[in-house]
Amino acid sequence: MVAMVSAYFFVFLALFGMVASDPDHLQDLCVANKAAGIKVNGFPCKEEANVTEADFFFSGLANPGVINNSVGSVVTGANVEKIPGLNTLGVSLARIDYEPGGLNPPHTHPRATEIIFVLDGELDVGFITTSNKLISKSVKKGDIFVFPKGLVHFQKNNGEKPASVIAGFNSQLPGTQSIAATLFTSTPPVPNNVLTKAFQIGTKEVDKIKNKLAPKKS
Repeated sequence: MVAMVSAYFFVFLALFGMVASDPDHLQDLCVANKAAGIKVNGFPCKEEANVTEADFFFSGLANPGVINNSVGSVVTGANVEKIPGLNTLGVSLARIDYEPGGLNPPHTHPRATEIIFVLDGELDVGFITTSNKLISKSVKKGDIFVFPKGLVHFQKNNGEKPASVIAGFNSQLPGTQSIAATLFTSTPPVPNNVLTKAFQIGTKEVDKIKNKLAPKKS
């Protein structure tokens, strides 16, 4: 019996290692050298003699982000692009702020599972499985909700007050693909005949959506 339990334990460890989002690091630290101009799976390491405490520090999640878009939410990332010391460590955070009625539109993170902790307010959150089942729940201050890696998910503030969450990811750079923006504002654009057939709408509707979602020129 002990041998069988041990066997299952080692199989579990092996499987866990296979599904981990980012690979394990092979040294104490590898602070990202983003000026190196080298393309690797991650960033090359800065010389350890040049590493400082600033490489591991970021204060950008302390205050709400400024919301100035049509969806009514803003994401402030705390990933390897903001904290070079996260390179190879396989974790990152973000803060998401929502005005009343604000939406973090349906999107995916191709490289990470996401877990949110509600700082303030109340939200309706959910994700859709590959069998097209919606898993959703209303969450409030102090609650936690998890979005599995790669699945389409969203958060909507249906309250009358602003809301905010802290999101954790098991990747130093989880990536985000907003479904609507990905399909209707890509460069070069997705052909209209693909979009009209996929969504069963006309070319005029496609052009209207593209115009609405197009980045605003400053």
